Amino acid sequence: MGKKRIVKKEGEEGGAAEKAAPSIVSKKRVDTGILYVQSTYNNTKAVLTDPKGNSLAWSSSGSLGFKGAKKGTPFAAAKVGETVGGKAQTMGLKEVAVVVKGVGSGRESSIRGFVSKGIAITSIKDVTPVPHNGPKPKKPRRV
Repeated sequence: MGKKRIVKKEGEEGGAAEKAAPSIVSKKRVDTGILYVQSTYNNTKAVLTDPKGNSLAWSSSGSLGFKGAKKGTPFAAAKVGETVGGKAQTMGLKEVAVVVKGVGSGRESSIRGFVSKGIAITSIKDVTPVPHNGPKPKKPRRV
């Protein structure tokens, strides 16, 4: 049978058909936060949390449309920082502590992109894991 279409004339109100525009200003208001930046050779991810660790906003190079080797570039990392910085601005964030993890080329540029939105940085902490001795080396090759 199919659904019946209802044609409405001008002046009539359609409650379900009209959607409210999404709010530009975020409902959540936060003054301080923690920005976690994970930078690998292949990608850069940034997560903004409140001081308790609850996630507020995030972005990554892949989610912005970069593909393949371009995801690991400093330019893509700067775009990630700007994206998260823009989201943080709408929440009214004033200051941020930064925690950096990884050895990729986007470590510094993602922080610079975030700062470009006018949010103060209180501290930068590096938590990149460092092996104490590493894995056992391969046996010598016998020819």
